[in-house]
Amino acid sequence: MILKKLNSIMAIFFIGVSLVIICIYPKISDGQVARIEVLPLHTVTLTDQQFLTGAKEGKPTLIAGELRIPRPGSDRLAAIILVHGSGGIGANVNGWSQELNKIGIATFILDGFTGRGITSTVIDQGQLSRLTMINDVYRVLELLARHPRIDPSRIGIMGFSRGGQVALYASLKRFKRMHGPSNVEFAAYLALYPTCNTTYIDDGDVSDKPIRLFHGKADDYVPVAPCRAYVERLQKAGKDVQLTEYPDAHHSFDSFDFPPSFFIQQAQTTRRCKTEEKPIGQIINSESRQPFTYDDPCVERGTTVGYNAQASTETLKSVKEFLTVTFNLK
Repeated sequence: MILKKLNSIMAIFFIGVSLVIICIYPKISDGQVARIEVLPLHTVTLTDQQFLTGAKEGKPTLIAGELRIPRPGSDRLAAIILVHGSGGIGANVNGWSQELNKIGIATFILDGFTGRGITSTVIDQGQLSRLTMINDVYRVLELLARHPRIDPSRIGIMGFSRGGQVALYASLKRFKRMHGPSNVEFAAYLALYPTCNTTYIDDGDVSDKPIRLFHGKADDYVPVAPCRAYVERLQKAGKDVQLTEYPDAHHSFDSFDFPPSFFIQQAQTTRRCKTEEKPIGQIINSESRQPFTYDDPCVERGTTVGYNAQASTETLKSVKEFLTVTFNLK
């Protein structure tokens, strides 16, 4: 009798030593999901150098993510892994999950911070390697490919800012050979306002699957120019990659809970830095030719973020249309 009055039913149980929480919604409405699974993810925390040299002996780490399955049944669904930015999982990530669920796509919201004792890297980006979360998303890809409700041939990745960088560079064939699964690959790569100012060895050799970037021309946190140059280089190599730019959009333009513009005084930015991998495994400052650190003179503080309704709406429309075709959604 009591359960009939509840909006959802929650089951809590243990698999080994890992807690799994499942919410089952008996009544599905627009934007609601049929099932939620909070899944543990065993990974390792790597330095950039460890990642770039293919090392596997990083610090063992247990993180987690939330899988949202949009409808009941036994059919296999397309899925998108959502990767948060420097501030952790925000309202925009939840919003994207809801919108994708509406068109029948399952979503996995990855939390790469909490299990590592991190709340935010906005003020201190050096707390976590920028590349180690690429290893994380490869582990999620393996996990979802084994899930009975997910179609392993239709798993994509979408990221925001720091997470956008993860989504973009997860497409590198070199990175996948070193850290990714051998039997499955991402079907699509979507990056919102990613960082593109590091040149990696063989970074022109990316997946043949489609890559789509969305960026604001007014972004002073992560400027679009390096992404523009990278996309042009990939297009010349015949890759299926496109960049959409919005004239008046700031960083985090899809964050509907933000005002149109506000300044974060202590936010750390590498907007004036140009870095490269040379030799293998080492990121150097292209100007000084010395190993890059967040104490380099090019690293600054003070950035603008803000919601842009037009850019957000147009990106949502483009992403839905792109995934409908790419995933062959009915």
